[in-house]
Amino acid sequence: MRRLLIATKNAHKTAEIRAMLGADWEVSDLTSHPEVPAPEETGTTFAENARIKAEAASRVFSGFVLSDDSGLEVDALGGDPGVQSALYAGTHGDNAGNRAKLMRELRTCGAPQPWRARFRCAMAVAENGRTVAEFDGRVEGQVIAEERGAGGFGYDALFVPDGYEGTFGELSAEVKNKLSHRARAMEQAGRFLKK
Repeated sequence: MRRLLIATKNAHKTAEIRAMLGADWEVSDLTSHPEVPAPEETGTTFAENARIKAEAASRVFSGFVLSDDSGLEVDALGGDPGVQSALYAGTHGDNAGNRAKLMRELRTCGAPQPWRARFRCAMAVAENGRTVAEFDGRVEGQVIAEERGAGGFGYDALFVPDGYEGTFGELSAEVKNKLSHRARAMEQAGRFLKK
């Protein structure tokens, strides 16, 4: 059985990847490996941060390590919040604060609404301290001025993907997981890992 460490403590993300790869893989995450350090994410792009996390964990873990970094890019804000998506309001994971700051910034930027945007996800696979493959997933859409839907997390209640009427917060998890930026990157990573 092949081993894969997901460089995250997010159990939901780990379960999704485990289901995608199937029974031939032993998939674990950082909750099972306290010996793996969490590096500082100093990259200026999603890809750089994904590489930093994957390479750091792969220096300790024997086998493939998969890491991702993702966020929202809004054209009217020059790509912000970008790599600062989780920290946009100043505290990591303050989803309500991040959404409120995004709305303040958009309402004062002068660009007409809805605002063009995309969710991006960069993934890196590393082994023995070096990146061996990288993948990028994205979903285009628009940010709307009022939150809709209670599903998802982060900016989901403000983002309407192209071709849909509902926000990620309104769409079912099944639909979102098929078209999301992370699903698109993971589809590529899955093909690489199953070779």
